[in-house]
Amino acid sequence: MQKKKICFVVAQPGTARSFLKGPIELLSEHFDVYLAANFSNNDDVSDMKLAGWKHIPIERRPSIGADIKALRLLTKYFKEEHFDATHSITKKASLLCCIAAKRAKVACRIHHFTGQMWSTMTGFRRWFYRYLDVMMVKRDNHFLVDGYSQQKYLEEHKVLKPGQSDVLGNGSICGANTVRFKTNNEARERIRKELNIADETCVYIFLGRLKREKGINELYDAYNTILPQCPKSLLLLVGTDEEHCAERFGEYENFKEGKNVLFYGRTPKPEDLLNAADVFVLPTYREGFGLSVLEASCVGIPVICSDTYGVMDAMQDDVTGLRCKTYDVETLANCMRKLYEDADLRKELGRNGSKYVQEKFSGEYMSQCWLQYYLENVK
Repeated sequence: MQKKKICFVVAQPGTARSFLKGPIELLSEHFDVYLAANFSNNDDVSDMKLAGWKHIPIERRPSIGADIKALRLLTKYFKEEHFDATHSITKKASLLCCIAAKRAKVACRIHHFTGQMWSTMTGFRRWFYRYLDVMMVKRDNHFLVDGYSQQKYLEEHKVLKPGQSDVLGNGSICGANTVRFKTNNEARERIRKELNIADETCVYIFLGRLKREKGINELYDAYNTILPQCPKSLLLLVGTDEEHCAERFGEYENFKEGKNVLFYGRTPKPEDLLNAADVFVLPTYREGFGLSVLEASCVGIPVICSDTYGVMDAMQDDVTGLRCKTYDVETLANCMRKLYEDADLRKELGRNGSKYVQEKFSGEYMSQCWLQYYLENVK
């Protein structure tokens, strides 16, 4: 019997590698899985068990000419390959995919909601980007959301109707890689030695894109506030500095670069940096789900997260970590200070977090949820 054909559409192949590799590996046993993305010469997807891949020049930034070209090529590709299902994830790719798949008369058109950029906007921009989500809903016919709080948010804002979408398992796109992200004392010692961090230092780690909407301003203000009471601490920033945040250390009177605040930059092994830390901090304004929260819990460290939708699904307040108010420096500072002062609480929350992820969000479990969803909806 010939396998049904699925095409995943993302802007960059790295998105598929980061979030879809596990599900694709399992799905490929039952379906022929293809990937359409903006491939460059050095993008290698040979290990992803794909039946095929296609370069579609999907640009992340708006460009009328480039977008029309990508739409035309994507529509042609869908018509030539006669896919049984398309599945889009990133914003621009999803917008192009829903139009192309509808034109190509693909029977099962799946859109995966992973966060709403318009949730922190105001005025016309908020209306416009929300309208794009509404437009996708009108063109696709199957919808997944990567968290229950996000699903509720979309229903409250009339993007989705109650019962119109599904959440796989307990939420997230792919779950956490519990083989890769685990407690590793060797990595802890090695990274701390490399960065000249003393054993008694309490390391707060931020892992992600450094930008305002991730709560960097509040994090800086909170850490600057607690430093006099928490002298044996360090703020470690890991990720891409999209808004030159590391250049602003000098604005804070208690910051001493290299002593109590350190910008590491990007890393191919975030699991090692997480192991070197004692507390994970993400005071974000918006988040689709918060995979990095799960990964931090996997290695056995407590998390501090804002109470915005999305990340609420990835942690349990007072069980796997502490929750601060969004945009609020005082509650964030209180959480950071509390975990600095109570090493036993840090260990307890870390143990609880590791168990929580193993039971609810393992990658293997989430891949099974993907497979079950496809077997039920692509026949």
